[in-house]
Amino acid sequence: MSRGACRYGLTAKGVVEATVALFSREFIAVPDDRKGQLVFKWPDVNIRRFTKAIVNADEVALFVNTGQVVQTMGPGRHQIDANELPGLGALIDMATGGNAYRAELYFVGSREYTGFTFGGRIDDVQDPHSGLIVTLRVFGDYALRVVDPIRLITNLLSTVDVTDNERVANWASDLMLKVMRSGVTNQIVRNGWPILGLSAYTPEIERAVIGQTNEQLAAYGIAMTRMGNFDINLAPEDAAQLKTLAKDTSYSRLAGGFNQYAAGEMALGAGQGMAQGGGAVSGAFLAAGLGMGGQAAAQPLPAAPPPAPGGFAGGAPGGYSGPPPAGYQQPELPSQTLPLGATPVAQAPPGDACASCSVVNPAGAKFCMACGSPMAPQVLHCSSCSAELPQGARFCASCGTPVG
Repeated sequence: MSRGACRYGLTAKGVVEATVALFSREFIAVPDDRKGQLVFKWPDVNIRRFTKAIVNADEVALFVNTGQVVQTMGPGRHQIDANELPGLGALIDMATGGNAYRAELYFVGSREYTGFTFGGRIDDVQDPHSGLIVTLRVFGDYALRVVDPIRLITNLLSTVDVTDNERVANWASDLMLKVMRSGVTNQIVRNGWPILGLSAYTPEIERAVIGQTNEQLAAYGIAMTRMGNFDINLAPEDAAQLKTLAKDTSYSRLAGGFNQYAAGEMALGAGQGMAQGGGAVSGAFLAAGLGMGGQAAAQPLPAAPPPAPGGFAGGAPGGYSGPPPAGYQQPELPSQTLPLGATPVAQAPPGDACASCSVVNPAGAKFCMACGSPMAPQVLHCSSCSAELPQGARFCASCGTPVG
C-alpha cells in the first residue's frame, strides 16, 4: 500500500475499486442509430461493475433476470454497482470474481413513436339502409407510447420481439383490426349508419377504436395515443353496387314509384335501340319494352306514396318504395276552381281508357268520345309471321317487321 493511500485511510480493496472506477472508460447507452426503437437491448449480458449507464430523458432502463425486472434506472447517469442499485446484489457473476453482474439490460423509450400504419379487411357487413352485404376495409396510421415499461418487458417480451418496431407494430395492428371487427360492426348495426355515409361518423368511430384498443393494450404497457388518415371504405364492386342502388332509389322517388321509373328506363332503352335501327335491341327486350308501353297506354299506373325522407343520398331507409302501407288513403286532388256563380257539372263515372288516344271514356262507351275509335281493342297480326301485335307496336316483336 502506498503512503498516499495510508495517508487518506484507504484499504487495499478501496484503492482497487477507486482505481477501476476512475480509469474505467466503458459507458452503456443507446447508440444514436437505435434511438428510434421502442426498446433497445444492450448486447452484453455480463455488465462490469462501476460501468457508467447513461439514460436519456425520454428513456427508462431495466435490468431483467429470468424474465423478471430486478432493477430500474430513470433518466440520468448511473454507476452500475450494488451500492447504488441494490437490486443488482443478487446478480453478481461469480465466474468473474464478483467484478460483473449477469443480467439483461433494456432501454425503453417513453416518448411518442409515430409512423405506424395499418390496413386490411374488417368484415362483411349488411348495410342497414339497402340490405346489401358489403365488405368493409380500413386504412390509416397511428402513434404508440410505452406507459408501463415493466409490463411491456414481462408480458410482451415472450410473445413479440420488442426490440423490432415493425413486429410490435404488426402485433398492435392485428389487435386493432380485431377490435374493429366487433366495434365498428356493432356501431353500424346499433346506430343504423348508412355504409355510403360512414365518412360523416369517422371522428366517432376513431374515438371508439382508440378507447377499445387501449383497453386491450393496457395489459402490455402500451397505449395508442392518436390516429391519422383514418378511412373506412368499400371494395370497388360493392361501392359501385351501392351507388347504383342509391341512384335507382332517388329516381324512383322522383318518378313517383319504382314501376314508373322502370317503365321510363325501359322505354328509353328501347328508343335508343330503335334509333340505331333496332340492332342494339334484342327481341326479348323490345317485347318487354313494348309490353310495358302497352300497359302504360292502356291504363296509367297509380302513383305510389313517396317514401319517408332519410337514408343514403337520394334514398329512403327502406330502399325502393313499395306498396302503400295498410290503411293508406290516396289524397284527393284539389277541385277545379269555378267562376263565381257557376254551377259545377256532374261528371260521369269513369270507364275504360281508349286504346288509341288514352282518353278515359264514360262507363259503357262503345266509341271514344275524343277520336271515335272503337273502345274494344282490335287484335292486330304481323303481316310477315302472323304473330299477335300489342296496341301501339311499330315493329313485330318476333321478326322485327315494321307494322303498316
